[in-house]
Amino acid sequence: PEVISGRTLKATVVDLSPWVEYEFRVVASNSVGIGEPSTPSALLKTKAAVPVVAPTNISGGGGSRSELVITWEPVSEELQNGEGFGYIVMFRPLGSTTWTKAVVASVESSKYVYRNESITPLSPFEVKVGVYNNEGEGTLSSVSIIYSGEDEPQMAPAGASALSVSAAAVEVSWLPIPWNRHTGRVLGYEVRGW
Repeated sequence: PEVISGRTLKATVVDLSPWVEYEFRVVASNSVGIGEPSTPSALLKTKAAVPVVAPTNISGGGGSRSELVITWEPVSEELQNGEGFGYIVMFRPLGSTTWTKAVVASVESSKYVYRNESITPLSPFEVKVGVYNNEGEGTLSSVSIIYSGEDEPQMAPAGASALSVSAAAVEVSWLPIPWNRHTGRVLGYEVRGW
């Protein structure tokens, strides 16, 4: 902190965070050294302000068919700047000009799921997440691209064949399902025998 003249009995402390409790001590100093600090002042909370820190790590994806799952890293309490804190989630299909806006009023929330039967599997969306409190709306994150949920594969693998390799084992092979927007990513196959 700045050293204050010995004749001054009052100082303004700046660059404090909004809506945070502080206590203060005063220490006297001279050319010999620094003395003992005063007893702490009473706790004093600074006034609330509009939040200025946007959520980070905006991501998502997955979920069920016709869902857009959006996740983020919650904003810590000391950066919420006031009561009534929550999140603003904005999204639109990639290439669209109109944003859809949703409010998530829970401080602890880190996820929003938008459900709409018109969403096709693996559709890209532009997404940004912002913050608000009783003082007003704050900062929005930068835009992230998130894909809607996938549908189950709509086709079976082709070219299945089996080869006996021993008295107790059979090797089964097949052609992979090609990736496209409608089949999604194939995470695995199930082999059934009878």
